[in-house]
Amino acid sequence: MNKKQIIGLAVAAVLFILTGISSVFSNRLADQRVLDAAQRVIAGGYSMNTPHRDYVAVVKVEGTIQEQTETGIFETASGYQHNTTMEYVEHLINDPYNVGILLYVDSPGGTVYESDEMYRKLAEYKEITGRHIWGYMAHYAASGGYYISAAADTIYANANTVTGSIGVIMSGYDMTGLYEKLGIKYVSITSGENKDSSQLTEEQIAIYQTQVNETYEEFLNVVSEGRGMDIDSVRALADGRTYTAKQAVENGLVDEIASYEQVKSVVSGEAGTSTFFELKSNESVFASLFSQIKKAVPKSEAQILSELAEKKHGGLQYYAEGLQ
Repeated sequence: MNKKQIIGLAVAAVLFILTGISSVFSNRLADQRVLDAAQRVIAGGYSMNTPHRDYVAVVKVEGTIQEQTETGIFETASGYQHNTTMEYVEHLINDPYNVGILLYVDSPGGTVYESDEMYRKLAEYKEITGRHIWGYMAHYAASGGYYISAAADTIYANANTVTGSIGVIMSGYDMTGLYEKLGIKYVSITSGENKDSSQLTEEQIAIYQTQVNETYEEFLNVVSEGRGMDIDSVRALADGRTYTAKQAVENGLVDEIASYEQVKSVVSGEAGTSTFFELKSNESVFASLFSQIKKAVPKSEAQILSELAEKKHGGLQYYAEGLQ
């Protein structure tokens, strides 16, 4: 047996052992509270150990706003973590040391469901605690990112922020041309004429349009309430276009232009504390190792097509800008 073979067997043995450990944890730690604690210790989860003195909580909404996926001990959470962020805000509601939230948004948007749920959780925070929410927009705070930002009492934007994109999109694919070219015949047996939307009829398009319109009206109401603007003024701005920070200030969508450090300075003065707490995850050694291995493995054509389909929305409604 040569040196390469020995190394190969050693790597395989290590992977086998690690996989076994993962299986043991998955099967035996059935109690969710125990599992969460184990993941925090072993996999590097999120700690809610906030300071025992007055502090402002930094709540970050970064990346595409979407459903949170589960991660194992060999994976590292990345992007916006919806469930974790919701739990974080719930914790802040009940924490007497928290004196306010600095909402940091850097997102081009995302799904309607998660955007609305996060907005309503922040509104609940304000209603129950009476505390202030300061909003800061980084690279993007477009569509769903702006929807969530509307919960802030005061909104600041970086000079180079792209925001706005107030609107709703629902899209998908008509694959019939590709099927014909490949000699594939699509067959569906349905209980009603509108059950199959693979080849949209004019009637089906009209049905989906009513759904988009209803969600759009809710978006207008959220902005109108959050910014203290009448609904017609919001509607005039809400044709889906994006705005620069300067344009957003001129149109009443943003209060002031400032850098993040300037905003923190303002918040510190108004909140009466210089202590800021930010929720962070701790990446485990295992997760870091497997992340690098995953990057090194080339994707199959099936994986590429699957990821492309997910990016193209697949029939869900989105508050989204730049997800194409």
